[in-house]
Amino acid sequence: MTAADDRTRRAERRRLASLRRSVALFRAFLVEQTDPDHFYGLLAADSVRQVSGYTELTGRTLLDVGGGPGYFAAAFRGAGAHYLGLDPDVGDFSAAGESVAGMLRGSGTALPIRTGSVDVAFSSNVVEHVAEPPRMLDEMVRVTRPGGLIFVSYTPWLSPWGGHETAPWHYLGGNRARRRYERRMGRPPKNRYRETLFPVSISDTLRWARGNRDVEVLDALPRYHPWWARWVIRVPGVREVAAWNFVLVLRRAGDGQPGAVEKSELTGGRVAM
Repeated sequence: MTAADDRTRRAERRRLASLRRSVALFRAFLVEQTDPDHFYGLLAADSVRQVSGYTELTGRTLLDVGGGPGYFAAAFRGAGAHYLGLDPDVGDFSAAGESVAGMLRGSGTALPIRTGSVDVAFSSNVVEHVAEPPRMLDEMVRVTRPGGLIFVSYTPWLSPWGGHETAPWHYLGGNRARRRYERRMGRPPKNRYRETLFPVSISDTLRWARGNRDVEVLDALPRYHPWWARWVIRVPGVREVAAWNFVLVLRRAGDGQPGAVEKSELTGGRVAM
């Protein structure tokens, strides 16, 4: 990619990250449980636009770690990518009417994918459901070809939605929030503290990225915010709450070319750990 191409993509990312987009996403978020087609369809389309801001998708092989229902499959294939989804439960792929063709069953911490075989490794809202996030991130780096893109987003524990359906009571403790949910709903939550939902921070992930010589940090930003609010990632503590959902964008370094850097393109320089 030339410098001119990079400037063009940067300008396009800023244009798309508007306040109107943020409002639409947050409104859709409110109906995630009652109207998942609307929310996940909108989120999948938005994810395609975000990833396209860093790399061309047409003809590229994209691995979606934790692909789940087929909303993302349809959106990325519609953008011309060769989509491959991976999830522990293949049955989830049918939730949006998507067949299981091209889908794999497997663990994000032990990807059944050949090293350096995909152009883009993508994951949306999965890291917080993994007991050992660095293992999953290491695997995503491993399967990405040199020069390829890794795009990861997740909900940090201290986000207002960090406890998922038990939020905001997770601020009083994950186990207490789970018990409260069971009392009120008569069943355990799907996202059970330290079973299927784990407390992960933005700082820990940034620290992992800075210590990994196989990647270059391209960007670190709050996923749903307008571009001018991305400064929150620069402030330790504040970002854990204010980011709501965190995005980390990496480029796989080439052989013998360590890539760890300390700049985030859209957050104005150094991002403190």
